[in-house]
Amino acid sequence: MTRLATAFASALLCLAALQGSTSPSVYPTGTTIYDPERAWNGYTVLSPLSAGAAVVIDMNGNVVKRWDDYNNAAGGPARVLPGGGIVAASGARPPHQEALELVQRDFYGETVWSFGRNEQVETHDGETVWSSRQHHDWQRADFPAGYYSPEAEPATTGANTLLLTHTNRVEPNVSDVLLEDDRIIEVSPDGEIVWEWIASEHIDELGFDAAARATIATAPGFSAARGSFDWLHINSVTYVGPNRWFDAGDQRFAPDNVIVSGREGNLIAVIARDGSIVWRLGPEFDESEELLAIGQIIGQHKPHIIPKGLPGAGNVLVFDNGGAAGYGVASPVAPDGDNIYARTSSRVLEIDPLTLELVWSYASASFLSWNISSAQRLANGNTLITEGASGRLFEVTSDGDIVWEYMYPHDEGGRNDVYRGYRLPYGWIPQLDRPEELSVTPPPPGEFRVP
Repeated sequence: MTRLATAFASALLCLAALQGSTSPSVYPTGTTIYDPERAWNGYTVLSPLSAGAAVVIDMNGNVVKRWDDYNNAAGGPARVLPGGGIVAASGARPPHQEALELVQRDFYGETVWSFGRNEQVETHDGETVWSSRQHHDWQRADFPAGYYSPEAEPATTGANTLLLTHTNRVEPNVSDVLLEDDRIIEVSPDGEIVWEWIASEHIDELGFDAAARATIATAPGFSAARGSFDWLHINSVTYVGPNRWFDAGDQRFAPDNVIVSGREGNLIAVIARDGSIVWRLGPEFDESEELLAIGQIIGQHKPHIIPKGLPGAGNVLVFDNGGAAGYGVASPVAPDGDNIYARTSSRVLEIDPLTLELVWSYASASFLSWNISSAQRLANGNTLITEGASGRLFEVTSDGDIVWEYMYPHDEGGRNDVYRGYRLPYGWIPQLDRPEELSVTPPPPGEFRVP
């Protein structure tokens, strides 16, 4: 079967599933599975899309801390630092998916640091304000993957911060329309922008073939509400961090290089500090036996190098969403030449970035989050997965056994999606007493009944 025929068939299946799928109106929420002996126990930090807050739960699903006035839908993940402080996005600028500020607060909610003086923008009510224009992700230089590892403990203050931001510009090499382009900036602790990278300036390095470039030039995803084309839609930006490849002399994986995810292009790339692309995975996955073994990655989120001190350190871990994405040849199910690939399930992949060997993966027929989501390698070798669209978080062993599962409850508007979740040690929030850990064994599905 040709690549186009495969894409056509899978897209039909995906559209049928997405349009015809239903979910139960009554189901358990909170912690539904928990084996304290096999799970990596700690607090889990949640970034619900509609809550306007960052939430911390214990292993039994009890909310033990909440910070309000954060906007996960605009700016992405909330991360807790050692000592009980937090960093997350605040404010919004609809219809643009971006935040006005990145704000660090202490445990009690007092502001420690913030950054919002990136660009002046006009809000939906006509007011001109300073904004960070930050969207989807941010990262501290001393916290490379944004989650716990035994060999990295971020400081409370004093580190540079990487922000994924928007900037509007016309770049004829991409398209003649106004782009809502992705601009990565690095900001010093005093708010000075010390490094930047703009996606459209590097389109020639991203591996798009002639058909994909022709489709991108037509701006198929142009947003009339925003007046711009979000052509690459980078959704993740992370420092590479200390790793064994660089220790062995591979300069592509210098710790201060940056790994990004271009969702619309189905590609993952490492950016060197001179701006060049030095490593890339995608957008096509049929160019070698190794890539064919991995299979087509679609609409991925949160690719990163597993930090030192954790099992699998140095490998790339990525949440491969599925759904639909990619540019190329038009077809009956992709008449504009975008969203040419589709799949009705998600995967979590661990890949050796040198050999491209697929080291480990998790997938199941019922596992699907077409947007948001992430995966975190834990210190005991388990993997914490955020199946964001359904509000489900679960921890799996290397054999794929689920040892912890949690369902975020629906709010009054009927939403329960969670952008990302991160597990951290109890000691990182010393203001809280260590909670009791009570195992949870669900009844067999055939025996579950509502009284």
